[in-house]
Amino acid sequence: MKYIHSDPTILSGMPVIKGTRVPVARILSLLKEGYTIEEIHEQFDHITIDALEGAATPLADLIACQRHKLMTYLFKFSL
Repeated sequence: MKYIHSDPTILSGMPVIKGTRVPVARILSLLKEGYTIEEIHEQFDHITIDALEGAATPLADLIACQRHKLMTYLFKFSL
């Protein structure tokens, strides 16, 4: 991924925003808490808004896709 990097020597391989030591999980956690990308950028001003959005968007899409698959599966077997 363009904005996400994982290296065993950085935070034990935890996915981070490329070029930083900021875990992607921290960004997702803040989004879940209701922070906007702009508010997160204020806290991590060394990370561009493009990088924040670029890291969060594919993960959010993946989560939404998996949730849709799960709901479809559950609905199929609840009939």
